[in-house]
Amino acid sequence: MNTKGLIVKARNAYYRDGLSYLIKTASTLALSLVANCIILAYYRSFRSNEMFEFNGRKYHYFYSLYGSTWRTERSVEIPIIWEYVKSSRNAQERILEVGNVLSYRFKVSHDILDKYEKIDAVINQDIVDYNPNYKYDLIVTISTLEHVGYDEDIREPRKIITALDNLKRLLNDGGKLVVTLPLGQNTEMDKLITNKEITFDKIFYMVREKKNMWKQVKEVDPISITYNERIESANAIIIGIIGV
Repeated sequence: MNTKGLIVKARNAYYRDGLSYLIKTASTLALSLVANCIILAYYRSFRSNEMFEFNGRKYHYFYSLYGSTWRTERSVEIPIIWEYVKSSRNAQERILEVGNVLSYRFKVSHDILDKYEKIDAVINQDIVDYNPNYKYDLIVTISTLEHVGYDEDIREPRKIITALDNLKRLLNDGGKLVVTLPLGQNTEMDKLITNKEITFDKIFYMVREKKNMWKQVKEVDPISITYNERIESANAIIIGIIGV
C-alpha cells in the first residue's frame, strides 16, 4: 500500500477502532515512510542513469517519494507528459491538465481540472461538464480517465467516451490531447479500446519488464493485460494522442 493509502487507512481506523488501533496503523505508516525513503535513496544513487525509450527519444525514469514512482507506471508516464508540458509552456501556449498529478512533483502554472481534490488552484468540476470560455493548445492527463464513470457512486462505463469528446472540443485548432491510460485496471475501458469505441489519432504501447523497467512495443491486447492490485501498478499502458 502506498503512503496516501496508509494515511486514509489510519484515519478510517481512528473512526472505527479508536486510538489504540490508530497508533498501530501510524506505526505501520512510519515504517513505510522510512522504507520508502531508503528505497528512493537507493534508486537515486545507483539507478539514476537508467533510461527508457519512447518514440525514438530517451528519457530518465522518474523516481520520487510521493507515490513511490520507482515501482509504478508513473516512472515513465511523468517524464513523457512533462516533456510535452515543458515544450508547450516554453511556447507560451495554454495548457490544461486533467487530474492533479504534475503539481506534486514540479512547479506548474497551467490549469488543473480535478473533480475531487479540494485545494487551491485546482478547478473542481466534472470533466464532462467543464466548459470554460477559452480553449487549450495542449491537454494532458496521466492515468486519470480510467476512473471516470468507473470509480464513481453510480458506475457509467461509457462516461469516459463523453469525457474524451469534451476534451477534444476544448482543443484549439492545431491543439493536442495526450492521454496515458493503465491497462487491466478498468476492464470496461479495456473493452472499449479493444472494440475501437475509444480511439486516438496515434496510439502507443509500453509494457513493464523486470524491476519496473519499461519497453515500447508495437501493440498489446488490452483485455489480456493484468493489473497488480497489491502494489497498485500497471503492467502495460497506452499513450494516446489526438491532434497534430
